[in-house]
Amino acid sequence: MAVQIRVPTPLRRFTGGTDVVSANGSSLREVIDDLERSHPGLRERLLDENGELRRFVNIFINGDDVRFLDQLSSQVKDGDDISIVPAIAGGR
Repeated sequence: MAVQIRVPTPLRRFTGGTDVVSANGSSLREVIDDLERSHPGLRERLLDENGELRRFVNIFINGDDVRFLDQLSSQVKDGDDISIVPAIAGGR
């Protein structure tokens, strides 16, 4: 099942500068594993040493935050749109 992943600017060095890439899998975890095969280095930017989503990375499937779905077990289907959004902090 191919899904489209929107890659934020800081992570595009792993995708050769491409802002949208495709990956396969039936769950978010499988999609991230497939991304790692095609674009080495992405997984460690998204997942921590325990294999869980890093707290400063937000991932949305069709606009829904995976933290409110089934996190890495969230199911995906052909044509779904996944967005990786790094958290932004700071300011006054």
